[in-house]
Amino acid sequence: MRVEDPRQRRAIIVELVIVGILTFGFSALSAILSLIEARLGAGISETTVALNPAESSSVVIDVIRQSMRAVRLFAIGALGAYLLWRTGIRLKDVGLGRPAKRDLVPGVGLAAVIGIPGLALVAASTAVGWNAHLIPAPEGSPWWRILLLCVIAAGNAVAEEVIVVAYFMTRLRQLGVGEGATLVSSAVLRGGYHLYQGIGGGVGNVVMGLVFGRWYQKTNRLWPLIIAHTLIDVLAFVGYALLADHLGWLGL
Repeated sequence: MRVEDPRQRRAIIVELVIVGILTFGFSALSAILSLIEARLGAGISETTVALNPAESSSVVIDVIRQSMRAVRLFAIGALGAYLLWRTGIRLKDVGLGRPAKRDLVPGVGLAAVIGIPGLALVAASTAVGWNAHLIPAPEGSPWWRILLLCVIAAGNAVAEEVIVVAYFMTRLRQLGVGEGATLVSSAVLRGGYHLYQGIGGGVGNVVMGLVFGRWYQKTNRLWPLIIAHTLIDVLAFVGYALLADHLGWLGL
């Protein structure tokens, strides 16, 4: 899969830069600046971050804006898949073939492996002042917001796993980057754009990136990662919206 033609290699590099600016590369830079800003101010532990705030006091406008956000996330994932397909790579060759029942069990397993320790890390990081005070979703959310939170969770999963894993790792392999460096680069990128949550959020997502990226390298299946990521975010978003009063021990 390594590309040797100099013109094609330059095109891949240019494409990576453009996609990085439009998606998670600039998001990582913005998150780093947010972390620095918090450190220069009252401190990250005194910062509150709303992950899914209401977009308007008007229900109709809020629904429209939240729906637009979800569509944008799916479009980001579709862009990565399209760019790979457009250059002659079959989607099934990068793990984006037709979903299968066999993807469900590893997806649930990966969600448990990442999600349960992740909760402990959030609690510990918040306790020692390494994390911001996270509000995953508005408390007491109505039924329609719960549904939108589930759709946004799926959009997050598609956008991040397609771009940061399938697209990014495939392009690096085409440039001849080694398996280890590709894995670490993908994981660091994932951790980078979560640094707005604090050091704990960044480190936790680097670990998630290493586990997910290694799974992808070994199996070439992306759907389990999308399933796992969706489940983790659904539990975080919807769980908080429904049980916020009982989650004080997590520092949320």
